[in-house]
Amino acid sequence: MSWPVVATTDIYQGYVIGVRRDTLRASDGSTFDRDVVSHRGSVAVVALDDQERLLVVTQYRHPPQRRLVELPAGLLDFPGEDPEDAAKRELAEEGHARAEHWSRLLELVLSPGVSDEVITIYLAEGVDASDVPAGFVAEHEESTMTREWVPLADVVSAVLAGRVTNAALVAGALAAWVQRPRPGAEPTAEGLTPEPASER
Repeated sequence: MSWPVVATTDIYQGYVIGVRRDTLRASDGSTFDRDVVSHRGSVAVVALDDQERLLVVTQYRHPPQRRLVELPAGLLDFPGEDPEDAAKRELAEEGHARAEHWSRLLELVLSPGVSDEVITIYLAEGVDASDVPAGFVAEHEESTMTREWVPLADVVSAVLAGRVTNAALVAGALAAWVQRPRPGAEPTAEGLTPEPASER
């Protein structure tokens, strides 16, 4: 159920996000304003190899001003783009990999108090190395991105210990772990190192 929007004012429109102010009418008839960050949507990929290792990338993120351990991920290139196509592109561009089997793992509403962004997370299996797509050039934060294959159990350990905090990685790793139980494979105290400190 949604409350009626009685007025909307566009405040800002950028390449990735827009900001608008909606005036809502509540169920008791009162009205109030809410600022909304509009977003075209994004995807992330839980890529697992035949050794039950998860592909993670590390890149600098300006808003928190530090490098974060993440899944290969990215924006939908245009409204209405098939998220699975976008996920395959991001795995190739950021992960330098391709996968034989794809399935939708889960969707996340990342910050519903301020944004309408939805990220779709895919499980990619039967993963092999691949060339970077023709014409793709890593720029800006992606130019210093690193890649690592880490046992899924170690990633789960790092998540539970708070050593990694990216929302898509946290949710994707835990969902993959729950879906794929392994007798004798338990999270340990080892795993990923803490995310690097602020780079100012």
